[in-house]
Amino acid sequence: MKNREQIKILVFIGLLLFYCVEVLAQDNKLSETTSVVHDANDKDLQWGPCPDFMPQGCEIAVLHGDPAKKNVDILFKVPAGADIPNHAHTSAERMVLISGELEVTYEGEPSQTLITGSYAYGPAKKAHTAKCGDSGPCVLFIAFEEPLDAYIIEK
Repeated sequence: MKNREQIKILVFIGLLLFYCVEVLAQDNKLSETTSVVHDANDKDLQWGPCPDFMPQGCEIAVLHGDPAKKNVDILFKVPAGADIPNHAHTSAERMVLISGELEVTYEGEPSQTLITGSYAYGPAKKAHTAKCGDSGPCVLFIAFEEPLDAYIIEK
């Protein structure tokens, strides 16, 4: 009798796991075939902290994708006047400045100032710094090809 109950429980758990895998697979298919629209001011966006070496008040919101996987889109926000220290990413990054004014300096290149609507491309593993102007917070849309990361570069 005991074995029969254990078998029923194992069958139930197996069916439950199968169902969960199927639901997750359907969710992934939906996320690949369903359009997504966000505004930088959406109240539904879930803003989280940046890596510890970033300036205080720095926040990130995932717009689409999984930060631990390839092809993730985020919003990156820093307060006016914030200095972003020398860092790099494993992935190349494609950026559009949504608000503020941001001076960006890639290693070995002259500084460039992004204004609202500016597009920028940053090569993978290329060290860079940035400074947000004083006119208001800087919000960047960033698309990463590889999983999201940022690591500090000590000079």
